[in-house]
Amino acid sequence: MVLLQSIATPGCSMGDNSTLTIEQRYKKVVADIAMAARKSSRNPNDILLLGVGKQQSAASIRSLAELGLRDFGENYVHDALDKQAELEDLRLTWHFIGRIQSNKTRDIAKHFDWAHGVDRLKIAKRLSDQCTRPGGLNVCLQVNIDDEPSKGGMRPEDTADTAVAMAELPGIRLRGLMAIPKPETDPERQRAAFRSVRELFDSLRNRGLQLDTLSMGMTADMQAAIAEGASIVRIGTALFGPRQP
Repeated sequence: MVLLQSIATPGCSMGDNSTLTIEQRYKKVVADIAMAARKSSRNPNDILLLGVGKQQSAASIRSLAELGLRDFGENYVHDALDKQAELEDLRLTWHFIGRIQSNKTRDIAKHFDWAHGVDRLKIAKRLSDQCTRPGGLNVCLQVNIDDEPSKGGMRPEDTADTAVAMAELPGIRLRGLMAIPKPETDPERQRAAFRSVRELFDSLRNRGLQLDTLSMGMTADMQAAIAEGASIVRIGTALFGPRQP
């Protein structure tokens, strides 16, 4: 886990970071996470910064790894495998954060440490059957908290039974929930969506499930997610700059 201590970036605004170097972006994101955590009376070291490398180069990931970032998320299996091969010497922790297709589960089970987008028991069973890594594959059950047709994830009311069944599968370890609420600019509406995810998470823990992870929050709503208990925030553009075409 990245040590999220407060780091000042001399001469840089805390607003637009489009002109910053990758090192300055990294330090700014770390400082922003630490500030958001302390505003919510949370320990910054309880929040994992996950760098989203979608459409970013292996060289950029290497630059961030050399600064101290160890966890990276990818949306596309083929692209991720190429980067993993090029960066094998760094021994990074890889998270698959895209929607999981049945024909990709074998590669995910073999090459990733985490899978965040598990939204069907069928997918969980395939990952369970195909994972041979010691300790199993860490997984998050994705919840479609706003019931958006364009997004993956289970309806909140269907989550409990699936979570209980997933927790019993060998080869995987159910760690918690993942959610991508619909875009909101109002901080209170952002918090309301994340609060719903946290309340669902708490209800599952009350049923006896040993969960410890809330994967929620991206660049635009990271502070609201942290205020509502996020333990992993998934940050792309704020770290890397604009995506490559």
